[in-house]
Amino acid sequence: MKFETIKSILLTVLVLLSFGLTWVLWTYQPQLDPLVSGKLVEEVEMGDKKEIPSIIKPDRILYHEKDQHYGTTEVDKVMKEMSDWVFFDVENFTEQSGNFKQAVHGPGKVELVFPHEVPIELFRNVLEFEEKRIPSFQFDRIVIDMTSLKRDRGRVYFANVTNQQIYVSYISTSFLKQFNEEFVKNADQYSSYFAYNAGAKRRIFLPEHEIEMMQYKYLPMNLNSENFKKALFKDPNLVLKSFVGNGEEFTDDSSKMNIYTNDNYLVFVNPSEDNGYISGAANLLKRSIDFINQHSGWTDPYRFVNMDENSQEVTFRMYSMDGYPVFNSKGLSEIFQAWGRNEITRFKRPTLSMELPLEFTKVIRPSGRDVIEYLESKEHFKPEMLENLVLGYRMERDPQSQRLIILEPAWFYLYNNSWEEISTDELGGIKRGLE
Repeated sequence: MKFETIKSILLTVLVLLSFGLTWVLWTYQPQLDPLVSGKLVEEVEMGDKKEIPSIIKPDRILYHEKDQHYGTTEVDKVMKEMSDWVFFDVENFTEQSGNFKQAVHGPGKVELVFPHEVPIELFRNVLEFEEKRIPSFQFDRIVIDMTSLKRDRGRVYFANVTNQQIYVSYISTSFLKQFNEEFVKNADQYSSYFAYNAGAKRRIFLPEHEIEMMQYKYLPMNLNSENFKKALFKDPNLVLKSFVGNGEEFTDDSSKMNIYTNDNYLVFVNPSEDNGYISGAANLLKRSIDFINQHSGWTDPYRFVNMDENSQEVTFRMYSMDGYPVFNSKGLSEIFQAWGRNEITRFKRPTLSMELPLEFTKVIRPSGRDVIEYLESKEHFKPEMLENLVLGYRMERDPQSQRLIILEPAWFYLYNNSWEEISTDELGGIKRGLE
């Protein structure tokens, strides 16, 4: 073989090798961990991520007929039905609605009662609205007007008891007809309710007769404190851990987290964050839900129950499997958040999760009339200061085994901005304060 031929072959091989190396360099993608705002992203999963429809929803449904009222905590089927409806032509209806109580609680109305006012901008993730832009308002009642069944379009009201404001939207009457067949015609299967006028503006509906409920006993699961450290601090590698009293303390240069082991709750504070910023209601609630979703922090069936725009605070409460709110004097049934301009400033939540109940026991609780009679017998009781009165559960330690948690059915009332419990002894003779 000639020398020139060998040179040509070698040159060709080198050229091909060069092309190959160039292609490898162009197509190579290194496996690097993503960085967000200077913080190494590490997925923390303590519970579940949840969508807005499972967090923001009513806790009662009331069916108002001619002279009868029926109520239930079974809300999921109705909300699923409404998620298929298309709402349109949303407008302020306050002036045209006439008497507020009649518009919301009158015969032929189905009332969905929310534990707190909800911004409509966020609730668009639950219901489908035809228009891209609708008026901005907050509501704590959705009222399905069954009297509009014979009109050319059905009416659904979004009402706010505090400011006595009503917005109306419209749906196809075909939706109303189906809703009537599936739900309204069967409303008498639920408990009978009566109306109690708490002052001039507020009407509270309560069960006419004694209520059968379940008492639950749980063996809770303790959540890992290291997971909370990873979820709450900007750089977990810079966090110092120490043991303080009966708990743990985690600190970095700007934040602190205390875990109270015996009491099963944590408090995280970030005092360096600007806490004078006021965000809109929809943004505040959205960022609060997103914050918990970021570390899959929905360890139990929590729902949105309270928001204070002035102090930028949001509270989520645990609910039982049968749809009743759960209360605890130390806050073990709540997730509380306070926000600054960009970050959370205070965060409090339980460090335990309720697993499947070990025991079920049927119990009977007094009727709403018995409870009202008791409240009215209290010295200095003012009906206009009664904001809510509900059946729920008191979460407490089992006196026979501190490892177990009992959910005990009881009556609770919101009076002068504070929740109180009525014990079942002698029709609720003992009052207990709740933080």
